[in-house]
Amino acid sequence: MSNKQPKLKKLQSKFLQEDKKSLVIGSIIATIIAITPYLFTLYDSVPTTKTWDTFFGTYQSGYFKNANTAMWVITGKAVPLLLILLWFFTNRHWWYHALLVPIAMYIYQIIVVFFDEAFFDKFQMMYMLPIMAIVIPSIYLIRAKIFNKINDATKSLEELEEEFKVNPKNFWEKIKQYF
Repeated sequence: MSNKQPKLKKLQSKFLQEDKKSLVIGSIIATIIAITPYLFTLYDSVPTTKTWDTFFGTYQSGYFKNANTAMWVITGKAVPLLLILLWFFTNRHWWYHALLVPIAMYIYQIIVVFFDEAFFDKFQMMYMLPIMAIVIPSIYLIRAKIFNKINDATKSLEELEEEFKVNPKNFWEKIKQYF
């Protein structure tokens, strides 16, 4: 009788690929997430004057009392938008299109900050309706298709989610699938 354990062959999972490209991309994403508290507090470096001169140009705070307050509002919307965009482009689940609704909301809110005219507030929901009219039914149809296949087949939910995934090879292919 031998007490030796049988040697297991190394199984490579497609989720645990150790190539340099995925390591670099993962490191960049992790760094962006780690510096978001710093990005949120960037408004502290903005002066409390109505006009702010930078090397990009001159910023007039307009509706806001001073440029510091305006930048506080902008960073309060831009940082969550950045995090949701990262989530959207790195998500592998079938429901990731639902993230388009909060992305559109944050983009709209940032546009309103820069163009502080009164007509934007009156028709807020009108700008969101086209996005919601496309995203919500498409997510429902995908969900219905998944549950139809579950009832008809012996596949697990994970196998069906894998079947519905769109896996572009790079960032630009993921962008192109929407246009």
